[in-house]
Amino acid sequence: MPVLVQSLSLLGAMQAATVALMLWLGVRSDASRAVRSLHLRASALAVEAVGYAALAFQGYLPHDVLLLGGNAFNLLAQAMSVIALRMLLNVPLRWRETIAVGVLGWAGVSWFAVVQPDYPSRVLWGSVAIGCFLLLNIDALLHDRRGRWSRARYALLWIFMLSLLLLVWRNGVMWLSPTPLGSVLVPSPVNVFWVLLSGMQSLFYGLGFLLLYNELLQHELHAMARVDSLTGVPNRLALEERYAGMLPAPGAAHAPFCLLLLDVDHFKNVNDRFGHDCGDKALRALTRRVRDVLRGSDMVGRLGGEEFIVLAPDLHWGAGQALAERIRAAVASEPVLIDGYELPLTVSVGVAEAEPYERDMSTTLRRADKALYVAKHGGRNRVEVAPHYRGSPT
Repeated sequence: MPVLVQSLSLLGAMQAATVALMLWLGVRSDASRAVRSLHLRASALAVEAVGYAALAFQGYLPHDVLLLGGNAFNLLAQAMSVIALRMLLNVPLRWRETIAVGVLGWAGVSWFAVVQPDYPSRVLWGSVAIGCFLLLNIDALLHDRRGRWSRARYALLWIFMLSLLLLVWRNGVMWLSPTPLGSVLVPSPVNVFWVLLSGMQSLFYGLGFLLLYNELLQHELHAMARVDSLTGVPNRLALEERYAGMLPAPGAAHAPFCLLLLDVDHFKNVNDRFGHDCGDKALRALTRRVRDVLRGSDMVGRLGGEEFIVLAPDLHWGAGQALAERIRAAVASEPVLIDGYELPLTVSVGVAEAEPYERDMSTTLRRADKALYVAKHGGRNRVEVAPHYRGSPT
């Protein structure tokens, strides 16, 4: 039996070290918050592997060194894991509370190991510290209750809950058993079961952490694919998805909404005279002015070049024209100050109310583009509205 406990400890050390290597080498190397959290979790697993290795080679270490060092490595790994998870989820790190739990936990374990030896009290004190770490992890997962829960979050939550139950079980057996249990180093079915599940817990937590990182990365890539890199507003893909979301379900009543197509007047002259860098800054400044006019439910996005789209729900063509006029006036109200230059900017706007038969943005966009063409050739810095049909055009 002693060989079995040592073998399981060695297996736990190898598992923790393997998962640590996977986490460290399995992601791109950059300074992003998510990657730093993954590397911190890998470092925690490496520390945990050292603790398991010390238990496996207990015969080569002084007893007090094994107790104090092993528990120090274990609590340090738990604390690092808490910070890593909270960093990955971008929630408050709570590092002061984490450090306090680790220091107090190790102080209590050391007291009942060296000063006043009492194994059940030592286990209870260490279990309370680990339980606090687990609660900090659960708090991190539950921090944004309004967000959509992923499978990885559910998996990690179950891992932490089962870990809490494992702590309760071990202490229950320890305090309620008629036969006093010896140290984890002493061979017994309870200790074998504890060491086995503790090692598996580290493996499952490491894999769950990696799955959560992957899900968050996919979410980030999904969002980045829908944002214009220059202005930070949605791009055409995001606008098309929003347009589709504004369409009524089959059989539902049609709610009016408008598409506004904006084009910056004579923008080529800005690029030719002041350079493209100055032109890019002008587009970002223009985007901010447009956003200041819009309602919370409206969306402005960049179609490309100096063309922008505004999707305005619950507006018929008359209200859409009024919104376009407010945008035009806001842009033309005063020059944009860029690198010491005052750039007077104006926009021409074509407005089209979406028709019930139009099931994709390109159809409505074509009508708005025709209205924009009229505005451009009518003197620019003006708003034109596309003809509004009350049924399918013939």
